[in-house]
Amino acid sequence: MKDSFRSRLKRKETLIGTLLTLPSPDLAEVLALTGLDWLFVDLEHSPMDAGAAQAILQAVAGRVDCLLRLPLNDEIWIKKALDTGATGIIVPQVNTAEEARRVVRLSRYPPQGARSVGLARAHGYGANLQEYLNRANDEVTVVIQAEHVAAVQNIEELVAVEGIDAILVGPYDLSASMGLIGQVEHPDVQAAIDRVRQVCQERGLPLGIFTAAAERAAGYLTQGYSLLAVGSDALMVSQAAKDAVRKVRNLNS
Repeated sequence: MKDSFRSRLKRKETLIGTLLTLPSPDLAEVLALTGLDWLFVDLEHSPMDAGAAQAILQAVAGRVDCLLRLPLNDEIWIKKALDTGATGIIVPQVNTAEEARRVVRLSRYPPQGARSVGLARAHGYGANLQEYLNRANDEVTVVIQAEHVAAVQNIEELVAVEGIDAILVGPYDLSASMGLIGQVEHPDVQAAIDRVRQVCQERGLPLGIFTAAAERAAGYLTQGYSLLAVGSDALMVSQAAKDAVRKVRNLNS
């Protein structure tokens, strides 16, 4: 039987994904055939809702794991996202241990948590209810984002919360919260990111990060990051189109 994504994450396997921002099941299916380990389905900064995210999960049909980033840390969104049958959730702007414990509680069925029981895609629309209930608490992946200076300040408390499977650094929002918007290479931003990395590694907690440039991924792997979100669907399509145009135009130069 194939290991769950959560098990692979906890072993700190290198897991390469990309950000999905376009509500296109077809494009998601194309990306699922490329060898990616996971898709970062973004409901925070995209036009997608839970229905669009579920259509993407149906299109990839288990060929690649999907983590849904929620628009906010909210009980309804946690339920909706997990009921689609997603591998797990990524919760943005988690800045305190209390917020992190709430995420875990709402992501786990009783007695470990307080997730409510519904009949949705995750449960085979009711046909596989008990089977899903039996395994969900062991397999659902819970990732929180450290993307605000407050999260950096509270990082020791955040990593101590039981049930958090990984911390995903959000460099761009972090830079904005520090008054250095977009300046992710600024020494102060890099120092904050390094602080998160050090504390996670001391705790043994898997660590993830987003990078727009694939060239940066090797450096992050060297530093101990194992959950990588590299680029996005839109960036990949745009860059491939630009490269094709450049190569064809160069034929006439």
